[in-house]
Amino acid sequence: MTLSNEIENSTSSKASPKGRFGGAMQKNIAVILGDGIGPEVTYQSIKVLDAIGKQYKHKFNYEYALMGADAIDKTGSPLPDLTLEICFRSDAILFGAIGHPKYDNDPSAKVRPEQGLLKLRKTLELYANIRPVNTYASLHHLSPLKSNRIEGVDFVIFRELTGGIYFGEKKINEEKTQASDTCVYHKDEIERIAHLAFKYAQQRRKYLTLVDKANVLETSRLWRKVVQDLAPQYPDVAIDYLFVDNAAMQIILNPKQFDVVLTENMFGDIISDEASVITGSLGLLPSASVGNTIALFEPIHGSYPQAAGMDIANPIGSILSSAMMLDHFGMLEEAALVREAVEWTLTNSFVTKDIDPVNFYFTSTIGDMVSDYISSTTHERVNMKNVELRKSTII
Repeated sequence: MTLSNEIENSTSSKASPKGRFGGAMQKNIAVILGDGIGPEVTYQSIKVLDAIGKQYKHKFNYEYALMGADAIDKTGSPLPDLTLEICFRSDAILFGAIGHPKYDNDPSAKVRPEQGLLKLRKTLELYANIRPVNTYASLHHLSPLKSNRIEGVDFVIFRELTGGIYFGEKKINEEKTQASDTCVYHKDEIERIAHLAFKYAQQRRKYLTLVDKANVLETSRLWRKVVQDLAPQYPDVAIDYLFVDNAAMQIILNPKQFDVVLTENMFGDIISDEASVITGSLGLLPSASVGNTIALFEPIHGSYPQAAGMDIANPIGSILSSAMMLDHFGMLEEAALVREAVEWTLTNSFVTKDIDPVNFYFTSTIGDMVSDYISSTTHERVNMKNVELRKSTII
């Protein structure tokens, strides 16, 4: 199941013919490499997109832009105006990661990398973050959960992205002894992502779970009322309601029960990271942020600055994010091939250090393997000498 239909519906001005069946296409992609391992993993996605372009006669044009700590160091701003200009004239955005310890460890810092990402989401109206969660049989042994609990896990989290406590008024008194963050939601903000989640549930197993804290929070009670009011428009979708603390437990106890999970910004931030560990590695999962004008695609992991420049980061989350981008472009066959190539590498134990700290392959090597699989006419022959050298293995 792909995200293409709902992503295209939410960005209808960008919708395109379906891949090979629509002929060769040209797309302009804004690339924000970001900080830490962001550049390394994103370059692997570009390799993969170029392999797809060559195989299917598409042309992807890349325009690079700054954001995060890298942008602060070079321009003084976490989101330069030029970056916004580049994004607005692109068909989609491929994003790495942002963040740096020198800002994380300085509570007094006035300018932070994360401010750039929040501003980008708000300016581009990227109101829905879509995070698929599924597992790979070859990696079940890495999950903190038992195999019988994670086999067949396949759900999607719809996280509201431009409202809530992250964007509310923030105050601290002069003595710095009392602080507050205001959580605000408007009915319209809830409705637009709820419609998206309901429609997507209709394409899947027709089961939606709203995660809130309606027993305590007024904003959560508004979420619940709005979703209940919309439910009659989707009579084929069954609805469940879970308080966020219970949902956090249920994701561990029985993750297979979920289909489409809808929630507000902060809750979504937390439970989507929790859900990511089910797979066995934070580096495996992709995401899409969609809105009214454009869509952004990024792995869910952070910048992991400790590994920057070491060629050991897991690029799979970024590569699968590029597959979601292909879905968004209507290139469904191409996206399926990328996912097939990723499955092949994982099944054959071609993995990075986070998955196997002894017999691992480098970030760039995984990118080469996925790209070579896409370019190859046969995927059965493996060059064992290259396996020993931890290079690309497909002849």
